[in-house]
Amino acid sequence: MDTDAQPTERDRVPAPCTGRGRRSRSVRMAVVAVAAALLALSAAEAFVAEPFRISSDSMGNTLQVGDRVLVNKLAYRFGNHPRRGDVVVFDGAGSFDRGTRDGADYVKRVVGVGGDRVRCCDARGRIEVNGQPVDETYLHPDDRPSAVPFDIEVPGGRLWVMGDHRSRSRDSRDHLGSPGGGTVPVDRVIGRADRIVWPAGRWTSLRGRHG
Repeated sequence: MDTDAQPTERDRVPAPCTGRGRRSRSVRMAVVAVAAALLALSAAEAFVAEPFRISSDSMGNTLQVGDRVLVNKLAYRFGNHPRRGDVVVFDGAGSFDRGTRDGADYVKRVVGVGGDRVRCCDARGRIEVNGQPVDETYLHPDDRPSAVPFDIEVPGGRLWVMGDHRSRSRDSRDHLGSPGGGTVPVDRVIGRADRIVWPAGRWTSLRGRHG
């Protein structure tokens, strides 16, 4: 045996990390954390909540042009259904936008749900739902409940919707001759508008404003 043979050189222990290396890893970790947060926010926006910009005055004075509302996209999942008085955002394809597959999005207030009889108007000019007058305190101060008479029974799974600024709103009343009598399928509802989030001076909840 050759006792003079030298042992094979082993892998050398890496040099200790310098401060620069630690800072570099910290920066990378911060970038990853920010990217993960942005990804989570995008996922939440896609599946939970989404901002919606008001582009007309059909919901004044409740909503004004330029307002941004936060739309709760889970409000009507898990067995929940739109209620009278809810402010909803919906896809108008097949109801408000006839003959189109991808319609525009609208924001209106639910006045009647499936099975309701909605009519205008009683002797005092009020809208009635199932024979009971609706106290619509959210109406634009210059408006009456409707200048257009109507009397409809809302089919199951559909909604009768109207804007709060009745004289400036194209809503279910304008589609009385359409299939569904101007009503909107519940499955076309994107979500419930829960809060005005912009501008800052108009930050307020829309929940509970049911008249």
